[in-house]
Amino acid sequence: MNITFSELRRIKHELPTGSINKIAKDLNMEEQTVRNYFGANKFNEGEYVGKHIQPGPHGGIVNLDDDTILTAAKKILRQVQFANA
Repeated sequence: MNITFSELRRIKHELPTGSINKIAKDLNMEEQTVRNYFGANKFNEGEYVGKHIQPGPHGGIVNLDDDTILTAAKKILRQVQFANA
């Protein structure tokens, strides 16, 4: 799956407090792995997340090998939007 780096960061910043922890617990992974997925680069604390960034507009194009974390984040955002409607 391809997404711009800016869009990936926008999604991360829109997540409510505690979402990174929730995603990590739900997917049985380290919180830092989830943070790395959204653009952090602390691989000594988390795992490599299978993303490749190509230079370009809006921070470049990110090719995600697995969109499971992104899907979980979008689900949380939909739940928040539904609760606020």
